[in-house]
Amino acid sequence: MAVEWVVLGCAAGAEAIMLLLLTIPGLDGLRKSLTAITRNLLKPFFSVVPFSLFLLMDIYWKYETRVYCEADSCASFEQIRHQKSIVKSQRNVLLIAAALIFYWLLYSVTNLVVKIEQLNERVERLKNRD
Repeated sequence: MAVEWVVLGCAAGAEAIMLLLLTIPGLDGLRKSLTAITRNLLKPFFSVVPFSLFLLMDIYWKYETRVYCEADSCASFEQIRHQKSIVKSQRNVLLIAAALIFYWLLYSVTNLVVKIEQLNERVERLKNRD
């Protein structure tokens, strides 16, 4: 079951890198091609949203059906395993949140960059007309 988390981590990492490249100042020459690439990748990256929701439901189901350890009924290795499971679930929820936030930020920044490019083109056309 670790493959899902690797895929989600790679998607979140790719989203973060694209977001970083779109927002770094000084890459004006590359910005148009980066914007086109990012706009083409937004639709495939939208699959992160249902995938994250599925993984979140999986975490919730595991949380609801796990065996609770109480101090008297569990051995020390069972308590450690139980605590590791809780820590893994918390880490995975943070990964899900990061992937969703990075997707939303990438979508918003890409739309803003496209609008800025359109406005710059409009300004250039108005300057050339006058």
